[in-house]
Amino acid sequence: MDVPVGKRSTNSSTTPKPSLKFLIYGRTGWIGGLLGPICDKQGIPYEYGRGRLEERSSLLEDIQNVKPTHVFNAAGVTGRPNVDWCESHKTETIRVNVAGTLNLADVCRENGLLMINFASACIFEYDAEHPKGSGIGFKEEDVPNFAGSFYSKTKAMVEDLLKEYDNVCILRVRMPISSDLNNQRNLITKLSLYNKIVNIPNSMTVYDELLPIAVEMAKRNLTGIWNFTNPGAMSHNEILEMYKEYIDQNFKWSNFTLEEQAKVIVAARCSNEMDASKLKEEFPELLSIRESLIKYVFEPNKKTSA
Repeated sequence: MDVPVGKRSTNSSTTPKPSLKFLIYGRTGWIGGLLGPICDKQGIPYEYGRGRLEERSSLLEDIQNVKPTHVFNAAGVTGRPNVDWCESHKTETIRVNVAGTLNLADVCRENGLLMINFASACIFEYDAEHPKGSGIGFKEEDVPNFAGSFYSKTKAMVEDLLKEYDNVCILRVRMPISSDLNNQRNLITKLSLYNKIVNIPNSMTVYDELLPIAVEMAKRNLTGIWNFTNPGAMSHNEILEMYKEYIDQNFKWSNFTLEEQAKVIVAARCSNEMDASKLKEEFPELLSIRESLIKYVFEPNKKTSA
């Protein structure tokens, strides 16, 4: 491999050719759509992949045409309107989330390219060693312990195989949030629209802060598994209390139990706290989940008066 594993890249100012060019898969997805403007802002040339992950020849064609330095995989099946879709579309889910992702990683390795893969932290569930509310989070080396949904099962399966590729950086995303409160996939938007919610602390990923960090990780040629969440955990009630404080003072909600929730969903959902200390060590400026929500989401969207 000619990818400098786990080391920062050193770009010489005397090199005339562009030092970076990104090939991004998942143009129509949430992450893929946000990565483009981040690259534009930083002056990084990029193109979106045209090929399908499961079609190897189309991936090779993309690489030959684009000649990237790094590949971002933000493509995948999460299901619409939610992961319950995957329960009745298992082969389609496998085709993209497992076969397609491995295919792209393998093609990248053959071509000496680092792949940044947006994965999922929805593969862990609070247990005896990581009790709810304890502040003890799951680490990168911990073995996934949740397969209650087929979506999570495929994500754990592909991660176990992907970690054998020395050219892949695996970013475990959890309950994503962004400043765009009109986005139906935004956790805050989801919570504000549900009739009832369960109140459990969870780790979360604030895209406005974390996605520029993903670009920086590519620049540093970082590899391996990373818990890609803001440090700490927050409950759904805490999120909605902030929503009420900043967005709608008249907002009301009610809770229900996990048992009651189980009656209205097909696949089980997990709850967890991820240990973000590895990411925090690499990026000391990384904010806690509460601080990040205030800075990147609630302050910019504030509608209530003091």
